[in-house]
Amino acid sequence: MKLVDTSAWIEFLRNRESKAADRVEALLGDGEAGWCDLIATELWNGARGEKEKRTLQELEEAVTLFPLDSAAWQQARVLAQRCRQAGVTVPTVDVVIAACAFRHGLEIEHHDEHFEILWKVWRKP
Repeated sequence: MKLVDTSAWIEFLRNRESKAADRVEALLGDGEAGWCDLIATELWNGARGEKEKRTLQELEEAVTLFPLDSAAWQQARVLAQRCRQAGVTVPTVDVVIAACAFRHGLEIEHHDEHFEILWKVWRKP
């Protein structure tokens, strides 16, 4: 199971010829795609046209939802502090999404370099 970030979902929705879209499609086919409410909200906020909205409605049924519980929010705060200490600036949304993945022991499928940075910051002793 992987938490699929908004960036990878956008590739899946809008650029079916990309490698990121192929990876998302494979995860969906295997029943291994997950998201959190923050990711779903970002996607609905940026939905273009009826086709994307229909696809998002279908995904609501097919994708595993991982909660942003209090432990995930606590990890987000720790991760944000570690980023600041490392001199790294990353969007708060990405920090929260990464923390959700770390909380649930998931890898992140993404098309965004911030997640590589976040992974390094999180794993740094």
